[in-house]
Amino acid sequence: MPPERTQPDAPIFALASGAGRAAIAVMRLTGAGCGAILRHLCGTLPAPRRATLRGLRHGSMLLDRALVLWFPGPNSYTGEDSAELHLHAGPAVIAAVADALVALGARPAEPGEFTRRAFMNGRLDLIEAEGIADLIDAETEAQRRQALEQADGSLSHLYDGWATRLRTVLAHQEALIDFPDEDLPPAIEQALLDALRTLAAEMRAHLDDGGRGERLRRGLLFAIVGAPNVGKSSLLNRLADRDVAIVSPRAGTTRDAIEVRVVLGDVPVTLIDTAGLRETEDEIEAEGVRRALFHVKQADCVIGMFDGDTPPADLPQNAILVRNKIDLAPPADGPPDTIAISVQQGTGLPSLTEALADRARALTAAQAGPPLTRARHRAAIEESAGHLAAALDMHWPEMRGEEMRLAMRALGRLTGAVGVEDLLDTVFGQFCIGK
Repeated sequence: MPPERTQPDAPIFALASGAGRAAIAVMRLTGAGCGAILRHLCGTLPAPRRATLRGLRHGSMLLDRALVLWFPGPNSYTGEDSAELHLHAGPAVIAAVADALVALGARPAEPGEFTRRAFMNGRLDLIEAEGIADLIDAETEAQRRQALEQADGSLSHLYDGWATRLRTVLAHQEALIDFPDEDLPPAIEQALLDALRTLAAEMRAHLDDGGRGERLRRGLLFAIVGAPNVGKSSLLNRLADRDVAIVSPRAGTTRDAIEVRVVLGDVPVTLIDTAGLRETEDEIEAEGVRRALFHVKQADCVIGMFDGDTPPADLPQNAILVRNKIDLAPPADGPPDTIAISVQQGTGLPSLTEALADRARALTAAQAGPPLTRARHRAAIEESAGHLAAALDMHWPEMRGEEMRLAMRALGRLTGAVGVEDLLDTVFGQFCIGK
């Protein structure tokens, strides 16, 4: 069991490279005593920030010949003395080096502990740390760009700017409270109120983004719905480019939702094949229909499939309508903007794929300014904007000042400046070990 966090500077180590067969494995080490451990393994410390080939020894045993990098604090990722060992990636080598590090007083790192230490040592704030986690998890180029922008501080700069402006306005408010008899000009209070309105409007505009950043970060959900045997499972297999769902001429084959992850328009999308929508006395199939209707409500986009003239009923207004089996009957008059395809022959599938990609891009398209990416950010900004709105409604200066202080506190929790101790385990527990 790892030691308690009452020893925040104790040396920790972790394998930063992926598991599996490879040429090189990177072992990271950080914390007080890191230099002494490295000196024991290498004999002498290498020059800072320069890769040096060294033999690693523990006692009389040669563990490996490795490239060693030494990063004295505070000029390191964590702000502490740190090192990297670029080892040969054999499991026996990795195990021997890990055993030596434990014998020398280090312990295996917990998930996210390197980045947590960087946060605690002021090397980055909480929003930047979350951007690093998103960068590690990024599946597409669009996700990479968004995560890198956040990790580089774009959101932090925006929120810090709001906090700085609010702090200035709060100072003016405090002056009005402390010197009520100084006959200060009314223009001062009017300027204060105008500044609060501007800040509140900027926060509301930031919140009113349609959840684009959050959608891109987590990926979209597209549900394929329609009556039994219209080709939903066949379409899922085509879009996934592999056999994911069982295809059968027997109606009601799909009883449960089947999910597959694809990339459309550089956006990760989970496609869901649902049970055919129809009245049924089969209780298992009826449960499948109920789940299909649930996914219709939860989906970012609904693909409504049909093979006649009438699309499924009760679809969302922005559903993408797809008429299948045009190889069996020519396209008939139907709803406008219907995409006609033949899953069996592949006719119309490129047009459908492009339409789905366009929808994915539209749902995640960037707007002016850095996007919100997490529910935590949204909740804190909504809270801050709410306190600013309350401040604007207050006639007593003292009450207005208190609402402004609460708005400041909500902004401070975003970057980790105040009151986030209860969040740290949740945030950094989502990281991989070694980061």
